[in-house]
Amino acid sequence: VELVESGGGLVEPGESLKLSCVASGSLFSLMAWYRQPPGKQRELVARMSSGGRTHYGDSMEGRFTISRDNAKNTVYLQMNDVKVEDTGVYYCNVMSIAPMGTHWGQGIQVTVSS
Repeated sequence: VELVESGGGLVEPGESLKLSCVASGSLFSLMAWYRQPPGKQRELVARMSSGGRTHYGDSMEGRFTISRDNAKNTVYLQMNDVKVEDTGVYYCNVMSIAPMGTHWGQGIQVTVSS
């Protein structure tokens, strides 16, 4: 299984950013985004099942929207009205069907700063 994340970078507060993660090597049930702010633990941003059911981490729903394209094995994270506290490394996480397992991307840096 291979995960390729893209879309991170430096943005100013209030701007928008869209992250993408392309997965290959299997079919995927759950696809998710986690983040790790500097000096803090990794936390769930959002996850989405292949059937479209979503779950957001605490305080994540509203400004963040997860979506996926099953035909492309791609999961997206739309980030709107970003805040300084959204700074961190964002990780793609997927649950593969065959072979069954959980896989992490290498992480992508998002920095929100004026």
